[in-house]
Amino acid sequence: MASSTDRFRELLRIPTVSHVDPALVEWARFDEFTAALERLYPLTHGVLVREIVADHSLLLRWTGSAAGDPLVLMAHFDVVPVIESEWAHGPFDAELIGEGGAAEIHARGAIDDKGALVAILEAVESLVASGFTPQRDVYLSFGHDEETAGGGARAIVGLLAERGIRPALVLDEGGAVVEGVLPAVAAPTAMIGVAERGVMTVLLTAREAGGHASTPPALPATVRLARAIDRLHRHPFPRRITPPVRAMLATVAPHASGPLRSVFGSLAVTGPAVAAALSALGPETNAIVRTTAVVTELSGAPGENVLATTARASVNIRLLTGDSVDGAVAHVRRAIADPGIEVAVRHTSEPSPVSPWRGEAWRRIAAAVRGTLGGDVVPTPYLQLGASDSRWFTAISAHVYRFTPFAISRAERDALHAHDERIRVTSWLRGIDFYRALIAAG
Repeated sequence: MASSTDRFRELLRIPTVSHVDPALVEWARFDEFTAALERLYPLTHGVLVREIVADHSLLLRWTGSAAGDPLVLMAHFDVVPVIESEWAHGPFDAELIGEGGAAEIHARGAIDDKGALVAILEAVESLVASGFTPQRDVYLSFGHDEETAGGGARAIVGLLAERGIRPALVLDEGGAVVEGVLPAVAAPTAMIGVAERGVMTVLLTAREAGGHASTPPALPATVRLARAIDRLHRHPFPRRITPPVRAMLATVAPHASGPLRSVFGSLAVTGPAVAAALSALGPETNAIVRTTAVVTELSGAPGENVLATTARASVNIRLLTGDSVDGAVAHVRRAIADPGIEVAVRHTSEPSPVSPWRGEAWRRIAAAVRGTLGGDVVPTPYLQLGASDSRWFTAISAHVYRFTPFAISRAERDALHAHDERIRVTSWLRGIDFYRALIAAG
């Protein structure tokens, strides 16, 4: 009989790769994946009612024994593309490397986000097998295009809204159990996202008449664009401590050593200094105290001996809680200080509302963390740095959280969306226990 790890590895071998251009997506692989879920989790599919939404996303309803606002567990089964030559092990071979507590599964999607999806199904399958019925409805929302447009999750939210469903708790991917992220805090922390940053793309465009590269003008379009990019880089968005980050630091303050215990506990006074220190510590901590902007794409002339008539840069901006799309555009215009550079906006999503870190929904997550992931783990509010499908659910629930119940090292976090993505088997198995406890607590 196949084990939970065997089932996980089988699903990781199905390359459900997202592309911005739908014509490049192998939709047959997505159908193969959802068919495999039915085969591998027969009890779940025998009890829960399954709907296909937006052609490929899945919504499963587990009817509870009593009325009440439901629990929604989210995940997505699309993965980002790979460059196979960069991987030490085949990205879709799902090889099991190492033994015992050191055993790891190497595969694209091992953490982002099939790890959570399969752990949820393992938890549900085991509870159904035991005869368990949840007190209130449980929904499983599995998106098929989170890595690109998020249209599947958005359609699921529209469907639930039409039916008047207001979830009591929504949990999607997000922070994890980490160590050493915050200075002087040795205790492992469960970073539970109570909000996430907004996301937008700004296009910077410089234009000129063009011509032969042998006779360039004094300030060609590429130079003007490069100057604008440099100015934006040298004028970052301001630093500040937002309410979710303030709550995180106050939560970990009793676990901090030395003077930082009082520093984190006195943010009304120390906030600006703490924000500056976090910004200087590294990319992750910098991103929790400021809106970030980085150029991700550049384009210019079609040939190496041709002047560019249009030079363009795509700027990816992640908006801190409290900032806005309009405010970010104004900052970009001020920073580049060149009215000749066109600034166009696309793909905008404002920062999410902030979910409470008190009350029944929060206590339910925190109790599952302590009960399954370790009594020394400190559940703390957290500002989710990347965008997730959960942002759509804020339209129908005030209790939307982002937490992946796996202990993840810095090296494992660095492999997300890069090569050699992997997860420790022991960590993944504890994640199943977390989801089981979370469901049973309802």
